[in-house]
Parts: sequence; structure tokens; C-alpha cells
Amino acid sequence: MYYHYTTKSKSLIRAFAAAVLSCFIAVCGAVRPPAAEREAVVVVTSFPEELTTRYEREFERIRPDVHVQFVWKQSRDALGELTKPEQGGADVYWAPSPANFMLLRDRGAFRKISVDRAALPGRLGAQQLSDPTGLYEAYDIAGYGIVANPGALAAAGLSVPRRWRDLASPEYARRMAMPIAGKVGFSPALYDILLQSEGWTEGWRLLNEMAGEATLLDSGLAPTAAVREGKAALALTIDFIAEIARANGAPVEMIYPERTAFLPAHVAMTAGARHVPGAQAFIDFLLSKDGQQLMMERDSRRHPARPDAYRNAPEGLVDPFTLPATTFLNYDAEIGRRRPPLVTLLFELAIVEGHADNAELWRRIHDAEKKFAADAKAMAVIGEAKKLAGFVPVSESDSRATAFLERFARRDEIDPQQIAQWRDQIASARRQARDLVNSLEPAP
Repeated sequence: MYYHYTTKSKSLIRAFAAAVLSCFIAVCGAVRPPAAEREAVVVVTSFPEELTTRYEREFERIRPDVHVQFVWKQSRDALGELTKPEQGGADVYWAPSPANFMLLRDRGAFRKISVDRAALPGRLGAQQLSDPTGLYEAYDIAGYGIVANPGALAAAGLSVPRRWRDLASPEYARRMAMPIAGKVGFSPALYDILLQSEGWTEGWRLLNEMAGEATLLDSGLAPTAAVREGKAALALTIDFIAEIARANGAPVEMIYPERTAFLPAHVAMTAGARHVPGAQAFIDFLLSKDGQQLMMERDSRRHPARPDAYRNAPEGLVDPFTLPATTFLNYDAEIGRRRPPLVTLLFELAIVEGHADNAELWRRIHDAEKKFAADAKAMAVIGEAKKLAGFVPVSESDSRATAFLERFARRDEIDPQQIAQWRDQIASARRQARDLVNSLEPAP
């Protein structure tokens, strides 16, 4: 059997095929216009590629007319990029760097963005998360605290710690890992949260006592890995690292001690943005319920800044908006953005340098504390030894003074004589602490 096509039928077939092809091209064009016709939005960020790729894919699926171009810059480099003429061509800044956002806001680097304040409170308890004038908005909130292996703690006869000061006990400290402030990006903020919670002087004593017998690690992933691998029973960390480990089967739990803080990552539109509609559309997507839920995938496990995003949260992921009020420190963001360089320097001088000798001193203090527990006079001597072993040569008032803190904003600009003087003062205090412990022992 065969068919004979007339000239008219052939013309109809050709017309039908052309129409089908035209529709196909139109549909494809709606999905992805030619590159030259798409609005390119430049986003400066330090978020990891597995997260940014997910947002790029989902955003461009619903907005095929806009292409997101990511420029990866860590905190200091991003600050330099966004202070260039025309802000380096950036339309959006999206990063976990509260200090950068506050500084850039003060320099007039952002334009106002519109947000749905009913869905995005911009606050967590009493803590302000977003810029009250609308120049940047909280995207996520990261909690700081303790990652623990409950089984390992139980095997050692220890309960789960609930306060920062619990960790100064040698039973915890000897089983703990801590990040080095000068090596791990999130740790200066973590230690400053503890210092704001416990007070500057007492906080440093606690930090020194905790770190004295703990393991110090120079990678952000290492503390959680140490707990996961059974090398430590607990560690100090930022929550999404612990949550990723837990989501992938590690026997770990994230603990938020009393008076900790959740610090936000932000998003803002630059004052010099050349693609305002596309930039606002991308920001809207980041802050939408669907966009917020993307950060909770197993390889990122971050906490949305939007409460209704938790309705579909993975099992076990804490909703910070439902935590008890005692969880939260009245966090001072101005101090928080200025103090990390000083905290990093003092952590190096007081804790990292001579760590083995410090560990030996704290072991002797703890042994004496146990031996003389019933001797009030000896315990008073031990209390003084603890103060000296945890001494840092900066006062509470200086630690809150803007002019003083600005002297330490750049490590290469710090007076080396100041560092040498502080190093000597710390060493002298440690010698006095050893002498006090020695004085408790009977004369030979």
C-alpha cells in the first residue's frame, strides 16, 4: 500500500511541520531565551558551590529570563570587591559575614530591598537579625555550640553539657576538641559569644581552662570529625557542620548551651546594581518559603530565617524560633563585629602558644582541686591560681572600646612591641599560677 500526495496535501504537511517547529522553538525560547537576551545578575558570595548551584538551577527554572552569575569571594576579598568603583559590577551580596554587611551599610553600599515582614520577622527573640532600615535581610541563622556523641558521654558517665561553664570541668575538657581561632573562620565569633555570655574576664578564664586539656584543631570540619570518629566525645562548632554529619549517619547531636547566639547570613542589593529587577527577583527567591527550604538539604542543613520554612524541615533539625528564651544571649552585634581580631590574637597568645605547658599547669590545678576539696584555705589558693592561669592582659572596658578594638583590625598593623609585652605578661601570670600550686605541696 502506498499513498499518493497531491501538491496541495504536501503544502498542508509542510505548513503543519513548520507550525510544530515554530511552537517547539517558542516553547524552548520560553524556557531558556538566547544568552544575549537574558538579564545577567552578578552575585558576590562565599557560600559553597553545592548550595549556590542548587539556587541557580531552581531560580532559573522559574525565571528563565534571568541568569545568575556567581563571583566567589571570602569575607576580606568581598569587602575589597564591593568597595571598588561601581562595586565591581556586583548586583547582589549574599554571604555569612555580618560584620561586612554592617560596614558596607555604613559606607552607603546598599539600596533598600522590599521584604514580606509578616513572613520574615528579621528577629530571633530579642536579637535583631536584619537591618532595621531595610538595607539587608537575614537569609539564614547559624547557631554556635557543642557537637557531642551522646553514647561516648554516657560511656564516660557524663551527662550532656547544658552551659558553657560545664565544659571547664576536666572530665569534659579532656574529651573535647576546639577550633583554633586564627585558623577556623567561624571560631572567633564562637569564642566571642562565650565571652559575651560569661563576661570578658571570667570568659577568658573558662576558655583557658577548657582549652588547657582539650585538643586544638586547625580545620573547621575537624572538631566534628573528631567526634564522629570517636577521637573526642564533644567539640565546639557551628551547627550546620554537625547537622550535615548527623544527616549522613554520624552518631552526633548538636547542643545549644544556655546563652548562646544564632548569627545571620544576609543578602543585600548593591547601591550600584545595574540589573535591579533581576536582583530583586533573585533576593525574593532566596527569601521565599521555597527558596528557604532549599538550604535544609542533606549537604547543607542550614537554618532558615523564615519561620514557616520549618513546616517541612528534616526530622531532628531544630527550629530556633521555638527554642526556650534561656537559649539566647542578648548578643551585642556591634561588639561582635569589632572584637574577633582581638579575640583571635589573644587566643593565639594565651591558648595556642605553649599549649603543652598550659595543659600540664591545668592538670596540676585540677589534681590539686580534687586533693584539697575539703580545705578552704587551699581552695582559695587554687582559685587564685585559676585566675592567673586564665589571665589575658586586656581589661573589660578596653574590650568594649571601639578605638581600642580598631587598633587590632589588621594583624600586620599591630605594634609588635604590644604583642611582646602581652606575651610576657601572660607568661608571668602562668609562673605565678605554678608557684601557687607548688606552695600547696609539702616542703621536701
